[in-house]
Amino acid sequence: MWYPEWPLRRPGAPQDEPGQAVGADGRVEAVNAVAYAAGVRRGMRRGEAEGICPLVTTVERDHSAEMVAFERVVAEIEALVPKVEVVEPGLVFVPVAGAVGYYGGEDPLVERIVKEIDRVAGDGYRIGLADGPFAAQHAAAGATSDTPVHIVEDDAAFLASLDISAIGREEVVATFRWLGITTLGELARLPGSAITSRFGSVGLDAHRLASGRDRLPNPRDLPVDLTVVERFSPPLEDLEQAAFVARAMASRLVEALASVGAAPFRIVVEAEAVDGTTRSRTWRSADPLDDRAIAERVRWQLRAWIEGVGAGIRGGLAALRIEPAELSGMGRQLSLGEDARAASETHRALAETQAIVGMDGLLQAHPQGGREPGERVAWHRWGETPVRLRDLEAPWPGRVPGPSPTLVPPDPQPFHVEWDGGMPVRVRLGSRWVTVRSWAGPWRRVGRWWRGEEPGDQYQIVTSAGAFLCEIREGQTWMVGIYD
Repeated sequence: MWYPEWPLRRPGAPQDEPGQAVGADGRVEAVNAVAYAAGVRRGMRRGEAEGICPLVTTVERDHSAEMVAFERVVAEIEALVPKVEVVEPGLVFVPVAGAVGYYGGEDPLVERIVKEIDRVAGDGYRIGLADGPFAAQHAAAGATSDTPVHIVEDDAAFLASLDISAIGREEVVATFRWLGITTLGELARLPGSAITSRFGSVGLDAHRLASGRDRLPNPRDLPVDLTVVERFSPPLEDLEQAAFVARAMASRLVEALASVGAAPFRIVVEAEAVDGTTRSRTWRSADPLDDRAIAERVRWQLRAWIEGVGAGIRGGLAALRIEPAELSGMGRQLSLGEDARAASETHRALAETQAIVGMDGLLQAHPQGGREPGERVAWHRWGETPVRLRDLEAPWPGRVPGPSPTLVPPDPQPFHVEWDGGMPVRVRLGSRWVTVRSWAGPWRRVGRWWRGEEPGDQYQIVTSAGAFLCEIREGQTWMVGIYD
């Protein structure tokens, strides 16, 4: 069951105007009907969508807030069919083999589910019913507002009709098309051994999806229970504290699974309240979950339980449990020269450092678009998904040509430059003057006039002691960057 517009069901999201929700990678993940009519489509880059529909309102996805509202929908389904598996807010898988017999068939079961979710969330849903999760998800994606339920009678024929892009593996889709393979049916008819020898594990996964085999028939069993459990005394009452502990637990779980060559596709999150009540939820992923993905899903679920409609976690969180429910028995092929042990030790050291200095004491940088050197790097907490604020690929007219300075002071520093005929000839570094060997510029800066900034000019200056980016504003020269 899928709600395509669920990320836009939040306060502040546009309803009667074009609206889109954008993920951390800058791609559109949800659009409302008005934006869709204007040509905006899921999967577009944010800049492309805003170019097609300049009036579109963009909101950043907030999975934890979305899960707070979606928890009620999941609870209603789970009251009818147990073992609901959440993929993300707005998308769930429901195993219905037993429920079909209990409710007297597929149609009565779907009618009962629709009746309950209509009551708590209204329309806007898409339901696909098939033998496997992959086929069911694409059946739901193919449903429409006029026919929101799509029951697949023949999985093989349905999958065979899908375009090759349905496998979601961009790295091999283009090659398949070049080879003349345009549908999943054509891919499924090829020998699996030939696909594996040519494309490796990525090709093997694609062939399984095309053949309707989402998972291996017998998921790997482990000789020991690797469930991680933490008990809290006193109980935790703050979501940030619980999320911080969940990250450490996720790291321990993934490390333990890696020691036996396994990774989880599904996890069960279980929270025990002080009054003894226990709440449990299963999360599913098409790809193996790493520690970051596990920690994110635990955080979303805890927030949904704490802030959502229902009993919540009364008295605080007394215990938290994460159980790997379905495992991949396939190892990962290391690249030449890759040191997995060193990477694991580095990750463990950073996690310990963050535990000492706090969540905001360990930051990680990632590039983003901008004109000024200081605007081209955004900082986020280590281990969390970065949110790109500005498009890195945008033209950014007026930007100083690369390379960018390696050191940008938080505030511009006074910089003494001696000029002769409009050309810089010497700069003062400490107590001595250094001759300018070469220079470039000026690049005119208009300034943020709405903030009272005056226009200025930027220059690149190279000396025997180093290279600098300076800016002249109101007759004063400032150093705004240092080159390596």
